[in-house]
Amino acid sequence: MMDPQAWRRFEERLGVEHSIIQAPMAGGLTPPELVAAVSEAGGLGSLGAAYVQPEDIVQQARAVRSLTSRPYAINLFAPQPAVALADPGPTLAILERFHAALGLPPPVIPAAPMPDFARQVEAVLEAAPTVFSFTFGIPPAPVLETFRSRGILVVGTATNVREAQALEAAGVDAIVAQGSEAGGHRGSFGGSFEAGMVGTMALVPQMVDAVRVPVIASGGIMDGRGIAAARMLGAAAVQLGTAFLRCQESSAAAAHKALLREARDESSRITRAFSGRPARAIPNELTTTLEAAGAILPFPQQHGATRTLRAASSKQNDTRYMALWAGQGIGLSREGPAADLVRALVAETAAALSAVRG
Repeated sequence: MMDPQAWRRFEERLGVEHSIIQAPMAGGLTPPELVAAVSEAGGLGSLGAAYVQPEDIVQQARAVRSLTSRPYAINLFAPQPAVALADPGPTLAILERFHAALGLPPPVIPAAPMPDFARQVEAVLEAAPTVFSFTFGIPPAPVLETFRSRGILVVGTATNVREAQALEAAGVDAIVAQGSEAGGHRGSFGGSFEAGMVGTMALVPQMVDAVRVPVIASGGIMDGRGIAAARMLGAAAVQLGTAFLRCQESSAAAAHKALLREARDESSRITRAFSGRPARAIPNELTTTLEAAGAILPFPQQHGATRTLRAASSKQNDTRYMALWAGQGIGLSREGPAADLVRALVAETAAALSAVRG
């Protein structure tokens, strides 16, 4: 049930005018320009830094600070348990054909596909954002305690009530309720990802009832109607990712944005082809070929194997091999400056709530 004051209390805690959070999208889709634009418009911009080396996190944070003095967030992936390495031969054989098509040397899997988490944490602490958010699990308790001791709010991601309760027990300040409609990686960590494929409409109120910390609704929210619905379900804020991909500050490739413009509700699918972890995106030659061959390595091996191809594909504006992230609300996306989108979302939400009250 909607608490009229919950929204305002959380805004005051974040230090923002509007409880609208731009989702952190790893892989460079949320550059400092987008983060700052959202924060300047009164929302909370988020820097997706999971794949970013520590020294570059510091540089990107400085870039954000050069553009805005307002609150913003930095997001990392929680460290993952070690997994047995799989034979990369079949995967690399397919990727070698795709590399050749783009004029790239044969693919190799780096020895360390992910940056060092401990050093990333040090970089985030140096940057001192308003919020440290994370997904894929729960970082070690000392890490969370260090952020809290510095006055940095800690926000985790859950895809079901059980995960939310684990996050609350770990001492987070708020929880992102990631519905199954959301684009990009699934944040599931408490069992199979299928157990976390709960829709936003069902997930948010059950999570609100199960935990005492604020819940942030995420997944399929694209306009003021969705925000108003999330508020009525008890969410203290909303997080939107796909909605910001077509903004002019987004670093999504032009061809990616063009596909998003034509996409509809059934256009996206869950795939492990990009990183080895389930993620929602528009299918392309890379995903369909690797899936048909069963050439999916564990995370982060698969991420390391496909990273060069995906990056080159984006630079060459070739949609065959890039990660075409998209949520199920994509048919409601729009283009233009991020600040205009934030203002439109605020106005639409007010209108939707006014209509309900009327």
